[in-house]
Amino acid sequence: MTNSASKILPLPEAVEQINKWKLQGESIVFTNGCFDILHIGHVDYLEKARNLGSKLVLGLNTDHSIRRIKGEKRPIVEQNARARVMAALEFVDVVIFFDEDTPLRLIQTIKPDILVKGNDYSLQNIIGADFVIGNGGKVETIPLVEGFSTSNIIEKIKTVY
Repeated sequence: MTNSASKILPLPEAVEQINKWKLQGESIVFTNGCFDILHIGHVDYLEKARNLGSKLVLGLNTDHSIRRIKGEKRPIVEQNARARVMAALEFVDVVIFFDEDTPLRLIQTIKPDILVKGNDYSLQNIIGADFVIGNGGKVETIPLVEGFSTSNIIEKIKTVY
């Protein structure tokens, strides 16, 4: 049994592992996000993403990058706790932190076979899509579970309590 913390890797170790998988013929799926408060929308999305290939690599925004993107009140859950929860999901194979506003550098470094985002993105809005396609990979979008988002959960908590 794998310890979920062992799936949280610094970029050099993650690249080494990903390259081993590629040599073994595994297809690498990549997605990214904040995953601040885990909910059914996240679980459904990540499970479907993993089913598109044989290994799922998750780029996780650091706390610092989330504050720049979503404002000073976010994230609700700090990055090490978010990473551990993501790594505990059986369909997530590696978690890598990234501190930039976009995962482009991470995508260019790991060179996934399949890049995945939710269907709230169009192909032309997906960061790294051109790079992945240019390297012979695919870009896929996955339908999101209606009505579930971290922002909606935060608003409901604020309203109810």
